[in-house]
Amino acid sequence: MENSLPLHLCHVHNFSIIINRSYAVLHSIAIAFLIYYRVSFLFHETRNRTIPTFPWLLIFASELLLSFAWLLVQAHRWRPVSRTVFPERLPSDDKLPAIDVFICTADPNKEPTVEVMNTVISAMALDYPPEKLHVYLSDDGGSAITLRVTKEAWNFAGSWLPFCRRYDIKTSCPEAYFSGSQDDHGDFKCSEFKAERQKMEEKYEKFKERVRRVREEHSKIAEAAAAINNSGDHPSVIEVIQDYPNDELQQDQVKMPLLVYVSREKRPSHHHNFKAGALNVLLRVSAMMSNSSYILVLDCDMYCNDPTSARQAMCYLCDPEISPSLAFVLFPQTFRNISKDDIYDSQIRFIFKINWHGLDGLGGPIMSGTNFYIKREALLGSFSTQEGIDLMALKRSFGESNEFIKTLRQDYNPTLLNGGESSSMLLEEVKILASCSYENRTIWGTKVGFMYFSVVEDYFTGFTLHCKGWQSVYLNPPRPQFLGTSPTNFNDLSIQWTRWASGLVQVAISRFCPLIYGPLRMSLLQSMCYAEVAFFPLLYCLPLWGFALIPQLCLLNGIPLYPEVSDQNFSIYLFIFLSSLSKHLYEILITGGEIRTWKNEWRIWMIKSVTCYSYGSLDAILNKLGMREVSFLPTNKVTDDEQFKRYEMGIFDFQTATMFLVPLVTIILVNIASFVGGVVRIMVSDNGDHWKKMVGQIFLSSYILITNYAVIEGMIIRKDKAKIPSSVTLLSAVFSVIILSLGSAILC
Repeated sequence: MENSLPLHLCHVHNFSIIINRSYAVLHSIAIAFLIYYRVSFLFHETRNRTIPTFPWLLIFASELLLSFAWLLVQAHRWRPVSRTVFPERLPSDDKLPAIDVFICTADPNKEPTVEVMNTVISAMALDYPPEKLHVYLSDDGGSAITLRVTKEAWNFAGSWLPFCRRYDIKTSCPEAYFSGSQDDHGDFKCSEFKAERQKMEEKYEKFKERVRRVREEHSKIAEAAAAINNSGDHPSVIEVIQDYPNDELQQDQVKMPLLVYVSREKRPSHHHNFKAGALNVLLRVSAMMSNSSYILVLDCDMYCNDPTSARQAMCYLCDPEISPSLAFVLFPQTFRNISKDDIYDSQIRFIFKINWHGLDGLGGPIMSGTNFYIKREALLGSFSTQEGIDLMALKRSFGESNEFIKTLRQDYNPTLLNGGESSSMLLEEVKILASCSYENRTIWGTKVGFMYFSVVEDYFTGFTLHCKGWQSVYLNPPRPQFLGTSPTNFNDLSIQWTRWASGLVQVAISRFCPLIYGPLRMSLLQSMCYAEVAFFPLLYCLPLWGFALIPQLCLLNGIPLYPEVSDQNFSIYLFIFLSSLSKHLYEILITGGEIRTWKNEWRIWMIKSVTCYSYGSLDAILNKLGMREVSFLPTNKVTDDEQFKRYEMGIFDFQTATMFLVPLVTIILVNIASFVGGVVRIMVSDNGDHWKKMVGQIFLSSYILITNYAVIEGMIIRKDKAKIPSSVTLLSAVFSVIILSLGSAILC
């Protein structure tokens, strides 16, 4: 029987498990010997010590922190799995559950409108019964541009969707379809298809032209509009775009998914809770309009690259054996603007190709911002009519709306849409649900919905769900289900990672610390994975600052911190260094990377550790002390052609804030001065023993300089406008002199 066949399979990576666990044992033994070597020094009699204790303790602390970070990372490698689904075995369309799609945008100046509409159109074109598919666009900026262009997108979709269905188009994003290769969809030989394709491309160009005109018209009245419609001060606007007249749709008579534009009310006096606040508004509004059991969350630039993602997710969500405890199915974030060199590691390879597969074998991956199908019940809870729950208790939890309280019942059916006509009374009700004061004195964002505690609402919401006993699944099929854009310049990368680091450390140093809050509510290994993600900004920035400065200052002053080459303890450091590099290279090669990927990831890891992770950690600590307010700066999605060309050529673009460049350049200058000064000192002393004692520090300093040659090139050699400004180099030189002077005085 077809129903007896499994909807999905789980494949355990046994070979990787053997490699990972063997490596973990050997590396752990080496770390134990390292700790013994460092600790034994402290038990020497003070008069017999030839090395100052303070720098020894600092470098030991750095080694311990990095070792602890390594230990947490091993949890991700403990039991990696991958999955296969069989959507052809799903029940018939009439038995499939409904899906709401949430797409969030905030700023048409940072998020190109055409790109956002392509995401909306691709979501509407999902291979799913159109009467069971509902698309909600959250415009957190309250932009008149976005509303008008959403109506234009609805009009174009009236022609695009029938075209995709008729010719089985897999690339349902029009921009990607018309600009890319067409070898994976449609019958390209028949003249009828070619004529239809040409006609559709002309319609798409007209659509883009209308979008451009809307933007131009808006720019002419931008100053006047700013006074009336500020992105942080505007009323709620909710419009069912399905009611918008569409002659082409009436002519084709094609079924279209529901499309709703939602702009929640925002006032300066009310905290709007960033993306999590926008998602919770969509939760309430969609409950009144469609109340689908499952929700797909997408970033505005992450279009649907394969229309079958919904059916693939349903292979898990519709499985009665796993579904009761399954909160969400996560797909990886794949980016269409990644170059072969990828000098900024914009693909975030280690997360989506390594870590999440490991977490999937321990209870499920961490929620990652976009590309996940989540169960509404997991976010809101479930209430049957027989439970007899106190109405006032529900109102204290979910707000004063009686109509919304009704949607919490399992047997609730939405009544907003009746024969295609919108109820004006209920539209007014959903505007109340989107008001900025609706959540006052409720548990929204603290116990229900998407969590408000941190700016990384995805991480904390996923952590909360896993602590409640929910599971998740990571599905990474051969064809990317979603394609988006990733930062391709140093400035956008730094802003994005600083925000993420701040939000993660905010959780790490709170009462929700995964190492304390997690083990009682989930497995130890899963808690370690969550802890690694929360703590990695701190666990990388602190030791890397130590490794970047302490050994170098001691080299300059002739203080050895590592064993002599002839000492058997030197082999401990050599083994740890080579095993780390080898394991990293192995993981890159098995995930399709190259040697240059290995080099680039090491470099950007060092750079982010002393810049983004440091600033993000500091921001979280200051916020904890009440000295700074939480802020959220959306990632810029607008592509600068010159910057992207440099990215494709593998050239670093240093056009960013001075705060990100000064730490980087200061470290390089300190390493140059220490390397040169230390080598000269040894040569002048003409003592062979000095070379043996200083080999480790000389190697460390030279490794940092060689790996970060791009920074040296940006300081000295390059003359283009993307080089490091001379003012930054001079300012960094001043800090370098201060560090060299004070460091030498304190450490020695």
